[in-house]
Amino acid sequence: MRKPTQLPKTAKAAFSLSEEDSRLFRETVGAVRPVLSDRALFESDKPKPRRRPRDVAWSDTSPTGMPLLAMGDIMSFVAPGIQKRQLQRLRSGKFGVDAELDLHGLTVDEAKRRLAGFLNICIADGCRCLHLIHGKGYRSEGDYPILKNRINLWLRQHPEVLAFCTAKPAEGGTGAVYVLLRQAHKNNEDGPC
Repeated sequence: MRKPTQLPKTAKAAFSLSEEDSRLFRETVGAVRPVLSDRALFESDKPKPRRRPRDVAWSDTSPTGMPLLAMGDIMSFVAPGIQKRQLQRLRSGKFGVDAELDLHGLTVDEAKRRLAGFLNICIADGCRCLHLIHGKGYRSEGDYPILKNRINLWLRQHPEVLAFCTAKPAEGGTGAVYVLLRQAHKNNEDGPC
């Protein structure tokens, strides 16, 4: 342990306190204890690794055989190799929502850009469950809501999306979806999400 540095006599005179100032200082500071070590403790010197979002080239062309969804239709998707039980857990609210994005009322291009940025941020922050509001499509021409069908198409193409399903009625119903992302690495589980 290092010895405290001694102040020169001239510096001591400049820092002398009156008895009242000393008493006020002791009352304000309260009980103190000596520091036993002059070494700072750090949990880790290295920053924790973060998942890097992948660039995704989303296609706006629907694959053959994928029907268009109407306003009241329910959305549901599970990525290949993922257990259907994960979708059931997502639908029943077993995953707490980490982040939310409201896209309804936006143009297709604006919604695509915001969704891509939002997913990148959520992936980097280690979020697991998202709530996306796409709207029911009341202002869309015909019976087929544009954003709802695009969200259905885009989320299926993203490699980090494991599953998604229509939200509970109290949280948007057929105008919103819950999205389950791939689980973050163990080092990043204590992130903000």
